[in-house]
Amino acid sequence: MLKLGSTPDKREQYRVMRDALEKRFIRVARGSILGGAKLGLFTACFSGLQHLLAEKRGVNDAFNIAGAGSATAAAFGLLLPGSLRWRARNVLAGSVLGAAVGLPLGWVQVRLVESAKERIASMPPNVEDTENVKKSRVAATIDRLEETFTK
Repeated sequence: MLKLGSTPDKREQYRVMRDALEKRFIRVARGSILGGAKLGLFTACFSGLQHLLAEKRGVNDAFNIAGAGSATAAAFGLLLPGSLRWRARNVLAGSVLGAAVGLPLGWVQVRLVESAKERIASMPPNVEDTENVKKSRVAATIDRLEETFTK
């Protein structure tokens, strides 16, 4: 980057600095957009594979998450630059790492879902909730607002 004072004309100095800052901004923005797109693609592949495995196997367990993590990491290992041997190494490392990370996280997720379902089932039904289920959400909201204004 140029220092201020390297050219005698101040307008030229500010133009050079502005151009340098614009280039930096464009580089950072491009990196952010590409990073977000890659993260979104990874997440979409992972959740799609997870739900596909759950649908095909008929069971929602930690092995679906481990399998989806393994397959997604292996697929993204193929996308990394390098020779065929280097990509094969990335696929192997990604599949092992994806399964190793996915299995315990999947187990935790399944246990949390089960405990939440048990808590919901053990809660006594609320009279107001059963009435509001019959109504639409908009109608229930309007009724609540009317009650607060009439008080």
